[in-house]
Amino acid sequence: MKQLTATAGNNDAKKRSDCFVSLEIKDKGGIEILLKSKVEVMFAESIKEEAKTILNFFNIENAILSIEDKGALPFVLAARIEAAVKKIIETDKKYLPDFIEENKYQSEKDTFRFSRLYIPGNTPNMMLNAGLHKPNGIILDLEDSVAYTKKDEARLLVRNALRSVNFYGAERMVRINQFPLGLKDLQYIVPQNIHIILLPKCEDAQQVLDVEKEIERIKSTHNISAPIYLMPIIESCLGVEKAFEIATASKNIIGLAIGLEDYTADLGAQRTKEGHESFYARTRIVNACKATGIQAIDSVFSDVDDPEGLKRTVEESKSLGFDGIGCIHPRQMKTVHEAFAPTEAEIKKAQKIILAFDDATTKGLGVISLGSKMIDPPVVQRAEKTIKLALFWGLIPENWKEKTGIRIQETGKK
Repeated sequence: MKQLTATAGNNDAKKRSDCFVSLEIKDKGGIEILLKSKVEVMFAESIKEEAKTILNFFNIENAILSIEDKGALPFVLAARIEAAVKKIIETDKKYLPDFIEENKYQSEKDTFRFSRLYIPGNTPNMMLNAGLHKPNGIILDLEDSVAYTKKDEARLLVRNALRSVNFYGAERMVRINQFPLGLKDLQYIVPQNIHIILLPKCEDAQQVLDVEKEIERIKSTHNISAPIYLMPIIESCLGVEKAFEIATASKNIIGLAIGLEDYTADLGAQRTKEGHESFYARTRIVNACKATGIQAIDSVFSDVDDPEGLKRTVEESKSLGFDGIGCIHPRQMKTVHEAFAPTEAEIKKAQKIILAFDDATTKGLGVISLGSKMIDPPVVQRAEKTIKLALFWGLIPENWKEKTGIRIQETGKK
């Protein structure tokens, strides 16, 4: 036994959907639950029964458990009590909530990733409705948004959230900590049907290989066959210079992201909205990704009160070749999606190119032209991508494929 008392959770009265627990292990007296909750009249008995069940699971027979509840759902209460228990006793047991059916879907290597919504890994109220905002991906963050003293608590909360919170079809992502702490994170998240693991401050291929080796070990232990993809985040000058090496480190890498706050600090420059100081790094990341056939994801736009600035940044990202961008607030989602969606002019041009290509192919012509301009394969490929995007966003009818004869892989809307 390490100690006799421990606390876990959040005791800030303004934080919703969380709780603060204080656990004291005793020699006798049985289990005593002291509850303070705004919903005590309706749910006191169910909360106390859940708490007793968790303590019994860890073979705790004599204890005083105080709970200050601010609307915590069962998966949050379970994580907080388990965290307190494990500060007192040594145990490998895991109190796992049921895995809801809605979260048992898989992802694919090639899918659109325009938006990724970052959610702090120790803040349950921000997790609950994240999927309703329809991001392409939800990132539960164990790194920068979690205080060092709260890492163990956050791992349990993220693990439980991956099992209990409906993500509404968004890709399920976790940003782990830097080495070596990040390797410990994997034990908690790999068994929970995670789709993508983000590797922060990645600077060489070996970091990717070390993470992948541990993932495969855990997958083997839990008999997991579904792929788990990787997205290294480039956040330093060294990482930028080694971008191609990192991009080619594993077949499971689906993209590189760039983190400009840390990069500009390493560069010794101030980050500006114009982004001149990061132009080289961003274009180098994009080039490494395009050379290896993976996606390039731009850094977050940190000013949530500047939608026009966000729009300009996303439009620039798109023009540089980025395939998506990180988001730190749900209200950034609409702007990001609209900026990455093709314009009406782009769609009409792509349709004309595809129709010309289809007509020339039908007639067996070796030369394809549209008006006075020749159409070569790269132009057709760009047009096909535009059509895919238009279908994804519902900007053209579903029967467009039949009308043109173009063969486009089905892609579900998000």
